[in-house]
Amino acid sequence: MFDLDWSKLALIAVVALVVIGPKDLPRVMRMIGQWVQRARAIARDFQGSLDQMVREAELDEVKRTVDQAANFDVEREIHQTIDPHGDLQKSLNDPVLSNPLIETPPKLETEKAAESIATETKPAEDPARPPADAGPSLSPTTGKGQG
Repeated sequence: MFDLDWSKLALIAVVALVVIGPKDLPRVMRMIGQWVQRARAIARDFQGSLDQMVREAELDEVKRTVDQAANFDVEREIHQTIDPHGDLQKSLNDPVLSNPLIETPPKLETEKAAESIATETKPAEDPARPPADAGPSLSPTTGKGQG
């Protein structure tokens, strides 16, 4: 801290011996020792206060981290990661699939189109031939009923 060598300490001791004198030197050295002890105690208290403030700051940080972990919504995070725009959820909400053992399957667009084409293109019935479900009819050649 002060970068004192043995030579500098010896010079300070010689100057103190000359200035203070040999009679009062032990009392002065005791007083300097007490001041150094007080200074060290103050420094220790100050360092302890700083350490305590650091621990409290770290505890606050740890407390915030624990609170964040406790309030962490895993389900929401999974939804945000897997399906951020909700497209997957929309496709699952309105399924096209059905149970074939319980219900008849819905007709596909191609099947509906094929049926509509089949009904529009039925062959025209032969006017000379009576419909199968019709009752007795007149024969065109005899004019008499056949039934």
